[in-house]
Amino acid sequence: MKLQTLLSCLHDFTTYSGENPTITSIEMDSRKVTEGALFICVKGFTVDGHDFAQQAVVNGAVAVVAERHIEVPVPVIIVRDSKRAMAVLADAFYGQPTHQLHLIGVTGTNGKTTTTHIIDQIFRKVQRKTGLIGTIHIKIGDEAYDVQNTTPESLVLQKTFKQMVDAHVDVAIMEVSSHALDMGRVHGCDYDVAVFTNLTQDHLDYHQTMEEYRLAKGLLFAQLGNRFDHQRPKFAVLNNDDPASAQYKRMTAATVITYGIETESDIMAKDIDITPSGMAFTLVTPAETVRIQTKLIGRFNVYNILAATAACLVSGVALSSIVEAVEEIAGVPGRFETVDEGQNFTVIVDYAHTPDSLENVLKTIRQFAKRKVYVVVGCGGDRDRTKRPLMAQIAVRYADVAIFTSDNPRSERPEAILKDMESGVEGELYISIVDRKEAIRYAIQQAQEGDVILIAGKGHETYQIIGEQVLHFDDRLVAREAMKERNASC
Repeated sequence: MKLQTLLSCLHDFTTYSGENPTITSIEMDSRKVTEGALFICVKGFTVDGHDFAQQAVVNGAVAVVAERHIEVPVPVIIVRDSKRAMAVLADAFYGQPTHQLHLIGVTGTNGKTTTTHIIDQIFRKVQRKTGLIGTIHIKIGDEAYDVQNTTPESLVLQKTFKQMVDAHVDVAIMEVSSHALDMGRVHGCDYDVAVFTNLTQDHLDYHQTMEEYRLAKGLLFAQLGNRFDHQRPKFAVLNNDDPASAQYKRMTAATVITYGIETESDIMAKDIDITPSGMAFTLVTPAETVRIQTKLIGRFNVYNILAATAACLVSGVALSSIVEAVEEIAGVPGRFETVDEGQNFTVIVDYAHTPDSLENVLKTIRQFAKRKVYVVVGCGGDRDRTKRPLMAQIAVRYADVAIFTSDNPRSERPEAILKDMESGVEGELYISIVDRKEAIRYAIQQAQEGDVILIAGKGHETYQIIGEQVLHFDDRLVAREAMKERNASC
């Protein structure tokens, strides 16, 4: 694509050259630049892309988009906001791929990953080819790829959507984080269905207040568009039991579909029966009421199923197919995932890293635990400090044995993070073990028949971030090793 053709989608820029090179790719990382690339200078939290423009040109960039003039021997396009420009340019360069996909976005504090995976499984059940973007991975059809952010930058996002279109995907499902919404990463994404799971405390290190956090999530619904298109209708799927939904209803012009357990809603769950091996509940929809059985466990998963059901119903999937798919789903990696080495106690790994999610998981375990409940839990470094004492309070309240430990301390001292947690439970009984491996090992060595151990916070993650090092660490593997060690010593 010629540079001037690409720039025709921008309406506020200044150029320092009339040259018109052919653009073969767009990059924001100078290390990935090859001959013919358009390099976009983006200011990050720690580095400024403007400082790497010269290197990008050396590597083959034939034009640069920047927010200020840069002395390089190629055309420089000056824009007010390079991130906004990048979203527009990426959408145009890759041929507006989301216009060719049925796009479903899921936002909320908890439940995004499970809800998107349930939606994915439902569409696969009816032989629709799907793409999935989220915390665990990017998936195109049956091929999975690693992902750095829950919601990638606009450039990566649009390139991924183009790959989906080329692979004949027709339904794309993605997690949409509050950071991505606030930073404009999803600008240009033409959503058909936007889903809200819930809103509880998280990310206040970034958003500062719950009001700002709530408004950031609401951007997904406000950006569904204001036009009524009967050929391609837009739907907002909202959790009617969450107070934030009232604001999101006002923010969107799309058709609103509600779901809930406590509040009268379009789609509801009633007569919920939770067991250690699964759940059953009555699924009530405007057209039909059915009894559904699932291997998923926990009231929070009832909400996830309801959200997925609503999203698929408005997308034209038959209720019978939805029920069949949900009943076949065994689980999602790192979400209430059991680790079994033949032991006579239960070990569960879960991503619960917010006060609300930790409380939900521990409450669920309490419903079926026969004896003691252990929880191994920590809080991430360089993140919202205010939730640390809250996490500790919940751990002590719902577990018989609360073990505080490290969870991606990053640049902070693990001991300092533990002190923040301990400040919320003065006078209570708990154990602090800085080394996460040792904390897991301790819980497994102490457990007796019928006990339940919850290892919370990391879920599917296979790393531990300590300082600037990213070390391999998988709670599931560490737990298995500890159980094998225990079995060998018996």
